[in-house]
Amino acid sequence: MEHSKDRATFGSRIGVLLATAGSAVGLGNIWRFPYMLGMNGGAAFLLLYIACIILLGFPVMVTEFYIGRHTRRNAAGAFKQLAPRTGWSVIGYNGVLAAFLILGFYYVISGWTLEYIFHSMTTSLAGKDAAVINEEFKLFSSGVFRPIAWAFLFIVMTHLIVTSGVKKGIERASKVLMPLLFLILIALSIRSVTLSGAMEGLSFLFRPDFSKIDSSVVLSAMGQAFFSLSVGMGCLITYSSYFSRNTNLQRTAVEVIALDTLIAVLAGVMIFPAVFHFHIPPSEGVALVFITLPNVFGQLPLGNVWAVIFFILLAVAALTSTISLHEVATAYIHEEFQVTRKRATLYVSLGAAVLCVFSSLSFGLLGEAKLFGLTFFDLLDYITAKLMLPFGGMLICVFVGYRIDRKILKAELTNEGTIPFYFFHTFCFFIRYIAPVAIALIFLNELGLIQWIKSLI
Repeated sequence: MEHSKDRATFGSRIGVLLATAGSAVGLGNIWRFPYMLGMNGGAAFLLLYIACIILLGFPVMVTEFYIGRHTRRNAAGAFKQLAPRTGWSVIGYNGVLAAFLILGFYYVISGWTLEYIFHSMTTSLAGKDAAVINEEFKLFSSGVFRPIAWAFLFIVMTHLIVTSGVKKGIERASKVLMPLLFLILIALSIRSVTLSGAMEGLSFLFRPDFSKIDSSVVLSAMGQAFFSLSVGMGCLITYSSYFSRNTNLQRTAVEVIALDTLIAVLAGVMIFPAVFHFHIPPSEGVALVFITLPNVFGQLPLGNVWAVIFFILLAVAALTSTISLHEVATAYIHEEFQVTRKRATLYVSLGAAVLCVFSSLSFGLLGEAKLFGLTFFDLLDYITAKLMLPFGGMLICVFVGYRIDRKILKAELTNEGTIPFYFFHTFCFFIRYIAPVAIALIFLNELGLIQWIKSLI
């Protein structure tokens, strides 16, 4: 086991911020957030999302930061240290396994972004309507070799970064990728708001209609908040284990949440003016990015240029996420099984590649091979997003809220009393009572049980 005093740490405060923000920022912000907002009424959903981020996301993120830095261990090793020879270690194993399984299907979507960069550069989508683009997308995604080849290229990129280590790999990549992502988002947002009819899209995004709020919208906002911040999957615990002892955990959590939310809002600014300009329903759903937006770009002056920039943005966002997911599993194998980082990285990459093949083939060759009515891709998505992540997030809150001595918790979160924590008791109340209940509601909603109960009343 790697001793904490010899353990790698991020080299600078900006490295801490960009790497940790990169672990949170991903396709959840740029792909999932806009279509979730579009399907749930626009600005009212945005306000609920921000409220959930502040009231629930912040306490849970700080809790994971505590676990990571206090133990300076991987996600599984952290709970083995905090609660040795108890069943609580299942939380850590759940996080490591969830991160690994997510890689198995996330690489497939990430590979799609590279395919669309290629299409945009060759202008092969220019002049085609949404129906044609939809058919071509289905033809591509159901193929055998091409989608797998793109996914493998993404695996190689992630592997090379993670195998280089914490400072030379993850931190250095984050310092390039995160500013690049932000600059591309700004450029695309400026282009979008110059379109005629842009104000209608901005109004949808920023002018709330509270009549659209119901229990389903509230639960969707809570679910998106946790999905966006990557809680419950070991990423934040693993990354915070590389924080130095003088890192301000409270301030880092605020900064990461602010960056994560800003990028999600900018994604909305980028997408909705264009959507309203071309009279596309904002509730288009998951097709918004890979089918609808290529059609939008095809109708713009220099559309192929903007399309290339947009899909590079998606690829960068995906890469920051695959790096953090890969690191969760790599750190676990590296530390718990006493193997070199290069070998641990290789094991994770090879394992993820196997899952990736089955996930990709589930859109075509293995499309009829189903378990519980789900394809392999959908099964990995369902198990992780709807079961393992809410389960992990809820148990982390319960563990810290009821198992950890408050004096120890406060000492860690205040850097031994050198940093004030004005709302510490409120934080503890939220972790012990509010957050577990909220996550349990998300869990039940994702399983469809709340809708089922409603139907019985």
